[in-house]
Amino acid sequence: MEIWPGTAYPLGATYDGSGVNFALFSEVAEFVELCLIDDGPDGELVETRISVPEIDHFVWHCYIPGLQPGQRYGYRVHGPYDPEAGHRCDPSKLLLDPYAKAIEGQVTNDQALFAYDFLDPTQRNTEDSLGKTMLSVVINPYFDWSHDRPPRHDYHETVIYEAHVKGLTMTHPDLPEEIRGTYAAIGHPVIIDHLKGLGVNAIELMPVHQFVQDTSLQAKGLTNYWGYNTIGFLAPHNAYAQGERGQQVTEFKAMVKALHEADIEVILDVVYNHTAEGNEFGPTICFRGLDNASYYRLVDTAKQHYYDTTGTGNSLLMRNPHVLQLIMDSLRYWVTEMHVDGFRFDLAATLARQFHEVDKLSAFFDIIQQDPVISQVKLIAEPWDVGDGGYQVGNFPPMWTEWNGQYRDTVRDFWRGVPATLGEFASRITGSSDLYEHSGRKPIASINFITAHDGFTLRDLVSYNEKHNAANGENGLDGESHNRSWNHGVEGPTDDPEIRSVRLRQLRNFLTTLLLSQGVPMISHGDEIGRTQGGNNNVYCQDNETAWVDWQLDEDQLELLEFTKAVVRLRRNHPVFRRRRFFAGSADHGGQSTMGDIYWLRPSGEPMAEEDWSGDALRIMVWLNGGAIHEPDNRGQMITDDDFLVFFNADDEEAAFTIPSTEWGERWLIEIDTCADVVDPGWHEAGSGITVGPHSVVVLRTPRETAPVPTGAATSERQV
Repeated sequence: MEIWPGTAYPLGATYDGSGVNFALFSEVAEFVELCLIDDGPDGELVETRISVPEIDHFVWHCYIPGLQPGQRYGYRVHGPYDPEAGHRCDPSKLLLDPYAKAIEGQVTNDQALFAYDFLDPTQRNTEDSLGKTMLSVVINPYFDWSHDRPPRHDYHETVIYEAHVKGLTMTHPDLPEEIRGTYAAIGHPVIIDHLKGLGVNAIELMPVHQFVQDTSLQAKGLTNYWGYNTIGFLAPHNAYAQGERGQQVTEFKAMVKALHEADIEVILDVVYNHTAEGNEFGPTICFRGLDNASYYRLVDTAKQHYYDTTGTGNSLLMRNPHVLQLIMDSLRYWVTEMHVDGFRFDLAATLARQFHEVDKLSAFFDIIQQDPVISQVKLIAEPWDVGDGGYQVGNFPPMWTEWNGQYRDTVRDFWRGVPATLGEFASRITGSSDLYEHSGRKPIASINFITAHDGFTLRDLVSYNEKHNAANGENGLDGESHNRSWNHGVEGPTDDPEIRSVRLRQLRNFLTTLLLSQGVPMISHGDEIGRTQGGNNNVYCQDNETAWVDWQLDEDQLELLEFTKAVVRLRRNHPVFRRRRFFAGSADHGGQSTMGDIYWLRPSGEPMAEEDWSGDALRIMVWLNGGAIHEPDNRGQMITDDDFLVFFNADDEEAAFTIPSTEWGERWLIEIDTCADVVDPGWHEAGSGITVGPHSVVVLRTPRETAPVPTGAATSERQV
């Protein structure tokens, strides 16, 4: 076998049509062996070790002519094993390439993966991990993208759908069984038609970077379902592919291509804050054995321990340039080679910890800001971690958007009858200018959500007061205990028609509030059809029917789906609900000002008094002026829309609302009534009364042009 010097860049294994260049960073290594892995005649793994001959700038590299895609490989790094100094090199462990584009296999809780003896952790374990660990795979990077173009939806036009590749597709009866739970299923017309029909135009996939099945979960007969346990930052997770040995790359690209053809963006939930190797008692799979002190944050005074702000055992060392390079190379790869449209960063506060504190001026944000590729895609932060000062909602740089946890909490409290002040509620549904405007950001900085993968589903939010996580095997200690949920009188399923009715109404209330708030709405998969997890609010380890979307829909679920489609359609058709700029007034007054773009009113139709803003909000009315949007469209023309009145009643009793006087609009049509089976199709005159049912929303519209009085029978839908 010929071994050429090769080049130190790009890192990883790069196939050029004639052979493969290998490049690996390790500052601490004394020498490195590239290990080519093949199948022996009896099915055993055969290893060919090659001493990597070249090193430049701590990058070990070589080129092997004639090597082809599909070749499995790994590394053995020879160097110091001195945990007290932070070094854990161990050539008995076959290591993954941090830049592997595909990975084969999975790990088990085998002693060979660990550098210490299970029975006596003070003793070294030098058992060879070949055959017990995962293998890197050389891929063919060539793919026919044809005329693929990123949809590039403006944020204010975007409706995000958070989904799990397997959970969304595993039980769908119209999908071929052999593709359920795979990338091919997400790109199948059945799923795309559902997304298009719902009206979403961006799917945010839970982790698809190659992740590891936690050995602690395997010991309990469970698995890491969510995937927040990354080991390969450039490799699509192999369990979501039909094919083997590198086919996951082609299948992922085909999925993206199909979604783009349907004008749907692909956003990835990415985990760059830690890796799957855990703390000092974790396995040696990749980074730990390559250069432990360069990749991980260690406790300064005890380098045998890991400094952890993620709750997973370790945190990546964000002040190391090679760690930053890995993250940036990974992000660019997913955009340029895999054609994804954006990223949601898990525990993003950790990425800003160069030292101890969260620093929005950290190197990570600087390099994102100046990067000509990454700065142009959607960047969404989960703006917290578990470290000191980790809650950073509202504090990320201007080009970032954030999961708005304060929106979630305020809206949940409102609809369970534990309201914040009117000023707090009004601020949240008008874009949270109190959180974002100070840094020059706009309503699109707020990713609004009621539920996400972490916590109750929307249906469980209105069906359970307490979490029911016994199946997770942690004695109910896992998962959030303060859910701001309300079971409406009975814990879990019930045949009581009154409770079922109010729960369905609350689902409609949450969806209406979410989709008609300023900012960017995010729907958690299955919420549009009333998905339940049986009260489990932490299904991270439940790769089964508990977590999967059940597509066998009853009448109530089908009706909820049609309702959700209608509200998404109302948002899409009316720019007054998706403004690019904040309302003119202050957040604590719901944006209200002399500009007249929004006005908050009492149920009587009278203007709010100053003292109302500091009082509890249960029954309120807001007027949205479609003639005062004060922002141009893409062609520079001023945007105008119809005017809207929205009545909120979070009380247990029905409420009498009065449509305000003619200066607000002469005649109104009801667009949404979450309490009515059939919406009244007639006109409602200024000054007339409307009864708003308990726990319900009514949305009225007056056309900017005078419309004829509608005729004909009432629609069977809840919206006109």
